[in-house]
Amino acid sequence: MSDHELAAQLATEAGRLLLDVRIELAEATAADRKAAGDKRSHDYLMEALAAARPHDAVLSEEGADDPIRLRSERVWIVDPLDGTREFSELDRDDWAVHVALWSGGELIAGAVALPAQDVTFATPAVAAPPPAPDVPRIVVSRTRPPAIALQVRDALNGTLVEMGSAGAKVAAVVQGRADVYVHAGGQYEWDSAAPVAVARAAGLHTSRIDGSPLEYNRPDPLLPDLVVCRPEYAEAVLAAIV
Repeated sequence: MSDHELAAQLATEAGRLLLDVRIELAEATAADRKAAGDKRSHDYLMEALAAARPHDAVLSEEGADDPIRLRSERVWIVDPLDGTREFSELDRDDWAVHVALWSGGELIAGAVALPAQDVTFATPAVAAPPPAPDVPRIVVSRTRPPAIALQVRDALNGTLVEMGSAGAKVAAVVQGRADVYVHAGGQYEWDSAAPVAVARAAGLHTSRIDGSPLEYNRPDPLLPDLVVCRPEYAEAVLAAIV
């Protein structure tokens, strides 16, 4: 099985497990659903990667950061449950599972599963989004639209689309449900690695908000800002946030 196929399989299977957790804990508290979802998905991914790629390192949001990854040629970067709040709300579908592989300084494979939407986007081939509408749509968090996104909206004369997790936001751009995702205010490598790999496979622009490349498997996994957008909007988006 190729790395691309493995990433897709693991993200999809972890997503199915999370759907089962939702059913099992439908009457539990939101906090209990969040905790169970995080743990069970993390445990599954760690066990599956250990079995399928025993010599690779793993960086997971829910695991201890093992410094061996900094000396490893191949590192899986995973977010077992991106969007725990949305996952805990049983009527929401804007949460995700991220599985990415870094090697040689680059993301070389990645998959984003949207389990409640029954879809997984995975490298190496991801369909480009359909033609853009006349008014660009900037996807933002439903509870706290960041000032930087409002700057972009105003510069592009766009509209805002509210959504949950980072993976769901990037997937919305891939799907053609939004055109720009810009974030500044605190993310980690596991929040963006798989979405960025998928976005690049779809031909989208990806960068830091200053236009510099996104780099992964660094000593400090904090990677606080991100731009993912249709390439035709990249110049205007970056100009709006300088």
